Order: sequence, then C-alpha cells, then structure tokens
Amino acid sequence: MNKSPITPEDLYHYRWISQPVISASGQVAYVEQTIDQAKNEYSTQIRGISLDGTEDVALTHGMHDSSPAWSPDGSRLTFLRSTQGGKGLWSLDPEGSEPVMLISPERKISSYIWSPDGKYIAFTSKVHLVQVQPRDDENPKDENAEPAVQLSSALRGSVYERTTPKAEGAGWWDGQYSHLFVYEMISGHITQLTSGLWNITTPVWSPDSQKLAFISKQVQEEEADPDLLHHTDVFMITVEAGEEAAPYKITDSSLQITQFSFTPDGKQLILIASDRKYGSGSHHQLFTIPVQRGVPRLVAPDLDMQIGNAALGDMKSAAASPSPIISRSFPKQGFYVLGTCQGSVDVYRIQPDGSCETITPPGEKDVYQYTIAADEKTLVAAVLTDTHPGELYTVEMGSGTMTRLTRRNDEFMAKRIVNPPVRIEFPSSDGWLIQGWLAVPDLAEMESTAAVNSDEAASVNRRGEIGLKKKLPLILQIHGGPHAMYTGAFSHEMQTLLAEGYAVLWVNPRGSMGYGQEFARACRGDFAGGDYRDLMEAVDHVLSSYEILDEFRLGAAGGSYGGVMTNWIAAHSNRFKAAVTQRCISNWLSMYGTSDIGISYVEGVIGGNPAEHAAYLWSRSPLAHAHNIETPLLIMHGEEDYRTPIAQAEELYTTLKRYGKTTKLIRYPGSNHSLLKSGKPSLRVDCFEQVIAWFNHYL
Repeated sequence: MNKSPITPEDLYHYRWISQPVISASGQVAYVEQTIDQAKNEYSTQIRGISLDGTEDVALTHGMHDSSPAWSPDGSRLTFLRSTQGGKGLWSLDPEGSEPVMLISPERKISSYIWSPDGKYIAFTSKVHLVQVQPRDDENPKDENAEPAVQLSSALRGSVYERTTPKAEGAGWWDGQYSHLFVYEMISGHITQLTSGLWNITTPVWSPDSQKLAFISKQVQEEEADPDLLHHTDVFMITVEAGEEAAPYKITDSSLQITQFSFTPDGKQLILIASDRKYGSGSHHQLFTIPVQRGVPRLVAPDLDMQIGNAALGDMKSAAASPSPIISRSFPKQGFYVLGTCQGSVDVYRIQPDGSCETITPPGEKDVYQYTIAADEKTLVAAVLTDTHPGELYTVEMGSGTMTRLTRRNDEFMAKRIVNPPVRIEFPSSDGWLIQGWLAVPDLAEMESTAAVNSDEAASVNRRGEIGLKKKLPLILQIHGGPHAMYTGAFSHEMQTLLAEGYAVLWVNPRGSMGYGQEFARACRGDFAGGDYRDLMEAVDHVLSSYEILDEFRLGAAGGSYGGVMTNWIAAHSNRFKAAVTQRCISNWLSMYGTSDIGISYVEGVIGGNPAEHAAYLWSRSPLAHAHNIETPLLIMHGEEDYRTPIAQAEELYTTLKRYGKTTKLIRYPGSNHSLLKSGKPSLRVDCFEQVIAWFNHYL
C-alpha cells in the first residue's frame, strides 16, 4: 500500500481514545473523541469493547458524551452529556436501551462517583456564593433619598479582592465555588452536603458507603491568603447526616494533595501529594494517613520518581487517570500508580514497604490512563507508542504481556508514513545525564511515494533534493513547564515537521521531571543557565554524532517555558537560522502581575519579585536582549491565554519591529494556553501550517 507523509490537515482524521472503565463482568467502556470538521469542534461518544477485542461498538450517540462509569454491579453505565444548558448525568443499559437522564444539565456537573453499595451517586457542581460586582450597602442609606437605580451587571464594573482573580482555562473568577451533592438512586432526591467560601474536588466514597472524603483548601486564619498558600487537605463528611453534616479535616495542611484513595478496610488513606519543598519542581510522592487523623507518613522515601503523568504531548484528549488504585488484597499486593521516569510513563505497583515494580512492559510509551479488572489479572491502559496514536491495550498482570485492544486509528495510520525517533543520551558539561530523541525522515519512503503519487511529486521532490544533498536541516523542539517531560511517543506536531524533510530533536533538559528530584529542581533560580547549556549541548551532540545533519541549517521552536527558552536562544546565539516561539514569556517583570501563576512562578522558578529583584528579573528577560536578535522569529499566541498573557508576545513583537528585526506575530482568537493540545481544530491546523511555512522559507 502506498503511504503519504503526515500533513497538518491529518489532525482531522485521528481518533483520540481515553477514559477506560471495566465492569464487574469484564466489559470495557471508553471515550472516543473525533473532530467534526464542518462544525470545527470536537465530538465525544462512549464505546464498548470486550476484553478479547471483539464487539467494539458505539454505546452512546450524543455529540459530547464523556466520563463513563459502571454501577458497582455492572448492570448500568452512567456518563456525562454536555448540552447548551450544561452537563447532566445519564444512564443506560449496555444491552441496547436508550439512555435515561438522571440529573439535569442545569446542575452543570463537574465530576461524579458511584457509592460502593450502588445506592448513591456523589457529584460536584458549582454554587454561586459571591457577587463579583459593587455592593449596594457599602454606604449608609438615607431613608428620604430617591430609590437607587438598579444597574444591569453588564453596565457595572466587576470588583475583585482576591490575590488571583483569574485562572487559565476558566477566565476571570465568577464568584462560584465547587461543592458536593449526593443523588439517591431510588428516589432521585438530591442533597447538597457542603457549602462555604471554598472549593471541593475529587470526592471519594468510603468502602462502607457511609462517608465521603474530598480535597479542599480551607483557611481559618483571617490574615491568611488562600491564593498564596499551596497546601490542600482531605476532609470527611458523613452522608446520612445530610444537610446537617459538617466536614472535618483529616490531614494537617502540610501537603498539596492531588489524589487519594481509601484502603479496602476503610482505615487509611493513600495520598499522592507534594511537600512543595521545591515549589512546582517538587516530586509528587506517596503518603498514608489514618482516617482518624494524624501526620502523613511517606510510603517510599527512597523512590526518587515523579508519581503521576508529567508527560507533554499533543495526542491526549483527557487528563491522567485518578490514582492510586488500591489492591483488594491490600496490604499484600499494595497499590498501583502512574509514574514518570526516564522519558516514559508506566504503571507501577508500590508495596507498603516502599518496594516498587513496573507493571507495563519496557518501551517508548506514554500511559496516560488505566484501569484494573476486578480480579486484578488484567490491566487496561490508554497508551501512546512511538509509532501510533493512543489506543487501549490489555496488560497481563502476571507476565506483563501487552496486547492491543482497540484499533480505531489503524485504517488511517496504515496510509501514513510515521518516522519513529531514536533515543539519545549524553553527559552535560557539568555531569548531568541528558536524554532526548532524534527523528529523521524516511527519504526513501517519501521518494517512492512521490514516484507513484504525481499530485504530491512537487512537494516530495523537494524533500528528495534534500536527501541528495546528504544533509538534513535540524529543528530543536523545547518543551514547556519546565517541570514536565517529553517522551518518545507519537506526536502529530513532530511528524508534520518530519514529513517536510526536517530532522527533529527533542530533549529533556535539567528542570524536567522523570530524572530524579535533584534534576527536576536544578533549573530553579538558574533560568537560562544550565537549562540553556543542556539544549545547546544537545544540538552539538547530535551534530557530532550524525553526519546527515546540517549544522548550517538549524531551527528552534518551543511553547510556554519552551517559548521563553526559544526567545533566550535567539537573543544569545546566531547559529539558528529560524525560530518559532509559541505561548511565550518575554518579560519576567510584567509576567509577575499578569499571569494567573505569576507570583509563584516568577518567585519560585526564576527567583525574585519586581519590588526586590527588578534588575535581576530584567536581566533574565529575553525582552532586555531582544535588540540583539538576528534570527527570524515567528511569534504565535492565543488571545485568551491567562498563563502567559498575550502581552508577552506583543512586547516582544513591538521591540523586534522597533529595531528592524525579521518577525511576524500571529494572534489566535478565543484561544488559551492549551491551543496546540485542545484548541479549535482549524486553529491547530493553522499553527502547524504557519510553522512549516516559516521554516520552509528560512531553512
């Protein structure tokens, strides 16, 4: 079969697989996301498949169905369905009946979970508790005065008093808080269990279905600022007490807790949490704590690994699975978690004594979600490999044998050329082991395709000419974070560049997760120091190791932290002939007060604040050195980015134009910091096309 190179428009043809759940009888339900190109939007449906890979069928036919969950007895499948009115809860018989609505979309459900006895469903929903607008009672009222004119909220200014009144992906705070509700299956009655000026997330039932635990940050001291505190706690509440119930705190406010589970006997909690010793560069670790309160105990103090999935990529449609999953035979069999380690994400089993073993087999992959069958003999995981988009795989818990379960992308991928990377390693100049991947295009495959497909001959012949020169232009890709990690897994972004005849290098410099706590914290307070050297030395390493690479045709690109590193490289080196900076940072001084994480990020990662360290922050800002940039620089940014606000791009663009530099600014409307991962499909495609056009012109 003749194959074609991967193009930006191929984004429209992928099927993104996520959220696998297994019933008591072994039936697997999962979510499939596709793109409706005509509507320029994503669509999600629930599908079902047996563990032997047969009967892969659609279970729902809505446009926005997600979050499948089996009832404890496996007789019903519930899911969330989004409509214009919000997100409601639906239920269906997997044998074929039409779905039935349990909870109206007006509730705008965020998450939900079945009680172990199947009698209740707990869910979270936002409650409007604070009016974000001027108060009418701020001044004493004159009883003889004329009645005040009531202005529409659209004609009044929004008033904010909290330190961080906006958040990436959510926008400006609307005065709402997320709270806990319980739906009774028999009566359909809904009870609100929590209320207050604080949020709750991640509700988890106790094994006896009598209590609910959840994560929240509740600050009792009047002088304390919740937006400047990074701890979270686990709280417990008794369900039968209903609206009269009062939550009580289990943990001691010493950790930032992200996920947790009950042990089967209900006596302990297993926590995934960070002690924030190194801010955002701190590992997530495992702790236990009695449900009767106490001090969290570190489970595996010698395990120097980031717990959870810290891998970046553009082929995942949902967040990582909740963890940990506790074995029914705990403490004999311990519990299961995702772990980010050495450029791969796998499922690990951790024993109470801290010993650790990998459950998924070796290989280049990103396990982003997983679930375990009731008999604990089979694990089902959503996995990206080096040659294929995400699919579901089964893993035999005993042998570790991994077998493909779904094949939703096979037909399309069989017609496309995929260029898998090779892993590289080298010692940095100061002794760190730096790891990354280099991928080169299969020129022979491209030329063969060109000979058959005459309509593609012009573009592929250009690639063929590159091959005749024996040298390939090289593009350095830099990840964001910085506390994240690249893997060698399939990436549409990387493959579109390879399809154009470029070699692509992506690296995990110091500051990346996956290589130990000291490595992860090594960039903090040293921006553009060791991390900059690691990237430049990575380029030197592959140029000296692979003769096919052209040292005179180099490009650099990155987003977020990768964008600020791209800006810094362009301002301090002329060896790159073109660069692309996306969602970038250019000025640490203005970033401090405009980003939703400006205070913690600038103080923690860069090391200072404008009031006390203005000169230092300016010296480390690419904007201060932008007049030295000679590299043609393409600047791309979402207009609704609250993580790295678009002013960062505008400041850089204005300075470059003032000094007569070669640059272009592209603004994407209605787009936030996740533009390349979950933005409007047409805008994602345009991003890839613009990057390719820029590099094609200058390289």
